[in-house]
Amino acid sequence: MNTVRVAGAGAFIPSRTISTERIAAVFPGWSAERILEKTGIHERRFLWDIDARGRAIPPPEDDLPIYPASNTDMSETALRRALNQSGVDARELDALFLITCTPDELNFNHDAMALHHRLGCRADTFALVIDDGCGGTPYILDMVCKMMQGGRFKTVAVVASSLLSPQLNPDVYTGALPPAPGRKSLNAYLSAYVFGDGAGAVVLRADGREGEGILTTMSGNAHAELVIRRGGGVLRLPYQGRTRPVDMAFVVDGPRVAESYSFYMRQCLEEVLAHRPELRSEVKRYYFHQPNKRLMEHFIGTMGLPQKRVAINVDRYGNTSAAGKLILLAEDLESGRVRLGSGDLVLMAAVGANVHYGAQLIRL
Repeated sequence: MNTVRVAGAGAFIPSRTISTERIAAVFPGWSAERILEKTGIHERRFLWDIDARGRAIPPPEDDLPIYPASNTDMSETALRRALNQSGVDARELDALFLITCTPDELNFNHDAMALHHRLGCRADTFALVIDDGCGGTPYILDMVCKMMQGGRFKTVAVVASSLLSPQLNPDVYTGALPPAPGRKSLNAYLSAYVFGDGAGAVVLRADGREGEGILTTMSGNAHAELVIRRGGGVLRLPYQGRTRPVDMAFVVDGPRVAESYSFYMRQCLEEVLAHRPELRSEVKRYYFHQPNKRLMEHFIGTMGLPQKRVAINVDRYGNTSAAGKLILLAEDLESGRVRLGSGDLVLMAAVGANVHYGAQLIRL
């Protein structure tokens, strides 16, 4: 069985900072003090700006040659950085998987095919968009790892991205909807408070030495709407008269997220470490999905994990959904906190959306 190793990682985070005070002013619901108390998020990064009414503003035209303006742009920047760190040419890729629920265009694998074209990949390189949210990265990494172990692929890029800022509009993100009959309505403003923009990428190679790379991996499915988005499909097209503005929002079911996060994350850790329990104390860094800082702090305390070993940037970047784990890894590699080829042991785990969850124990 082939050993799958991490060859490189890259990330892109917008430079535009949106403070919690500013977001609270244009999306009324919670005060800035309450947002900080409940989420621990001081600021988030947006690719697009917002005006005084909370409506998205595209980047200035003179920014475009040097500054990404779209989901594909962010993903390309992150992937090029991962390829550069790995020393892999794009034509070596056998497959390219882009995990996102915020593509530039919805259909026909648009963003993945655009990356394939921009990077000059081979005609037989697979290019697919995976419509998924916060749990999608380890879920797809589990699938890719098993395909590579079986010998189908030698070199694969997994990219993940989140782009909320172009969607922001007070008519959409201050609406409310009931998650289910008999339940209290949820307001969409929570998404405006917690989510940020960004992209991360990792390049995997099936040429690792025994004892390095992805040591154990797992994924699973459950069935619960942690994030709701009613619009966008054929059953709720605007011209059918069946869609309200809030149906186009990503609406976080805060109570259900709070209930499920610790449950599924604990399951991820226990299962991915079950076959190598002797390595538990050796884990140098944990890369978890970051719904918000408060939930993470609670989970870290419940699990008795050393705070300094858990990478966190959600308080500065916001929740970057599927991209968050890869951004954390790329930042640690860039800073030297962990190093490729060093034998450092890291653990990645996430749960999200509908529900996908997964985890990997990786020796770099």
